[in-house]
Amino acid sequence: MSGLRVVPAWRHGQERLYVCLTDGRNVAWYDRDTARVNLLSEDRREDVLDTLAPFLTGPVTVGPPPVPTPAELARLTLHPDDDLAPNRPGEALLVALDRDPGSARRLRPDPRRRALAAEQAVGDALDRLEGGGWHTVHSVPLPGADRIHHLVIGPGGLFAVRALYARKQRVLVTDPMVTVGRRESRPLLRQIRADADRAAYALTAEVRPVLALAGPADLDVLSPLRELRVLQDTELSSLARLGGVLKPADVEALHAMARDRHTWRKV
Repeated sequence: MSGLRVVPAWRHGQERLYVCLTDGRNVAWYDRDTARVNLLSEDRREDVLDTLAPFLTGPVTVGPPPVPTPAELARLTLHPDDDLAPNRPGEALLVALDRDPGSARRLRPDPRRRALAAEQAVGDALDRLEGGGWHTVHSVPLPGADRIHHLVIGPGGLFAVRALYARKQRVLVTDPMVTVGRRESRPLLRQIRADADRAAYALTAEVRPVLALAGPADLDVLSPLRELRVLQDTELSSLARLGGVLKPADVEALHAMARDRHTWRKV
């Protein structure tokens, strides 16, 4: 058994048949109008085609999702209010703190400021990849007041990165739980995977999840992680060594899509 199922849906006025894993993540979709099966990962090609076989009505093209054409990119000329590229690391938190700085008499530090410090440290490290053909879009807004802390696009692929403040604390990872110091464990890896899945849906491309820890004293990963990386902020430069996934034109096309606020409004 492949563990895959077919879910019909409508997107941009066209019917699509999504091929999903048991946890709901998409691995491919079939466009009837174009007779094309778009694969987010080549590893599941045969399983996807077997699952879709009852729905295919003739010859189909199989491959990764097509990169937007120049005509489609021309439509991405953005109004400044819709362009996410100027976002600073932690943009949403900066705006929230500006609107409501909080009381100066708090007995404990404002958790928003720690979260902001983490996003800024991680964002600064990712911005340093720019010279190697990488782009990072910070604080990507999603419906429901959610957001992707950092979306990284480059020769090595796409990554949805969530920053976590862990300064001078031990971090324990037991999938899907993450424990920082003496705080209560949280199923954070589940949320990070969901972020990556929503980004993959919006961009029609494979997006891999990353947890980036800002300043931990120690890191212990006690179980194998499924399709997810855990990196310290000082290790994020390792992404620059990844390559062979996207061509420069693909990187630029996906970056153009990712920086458009409209891309994210229905994910």
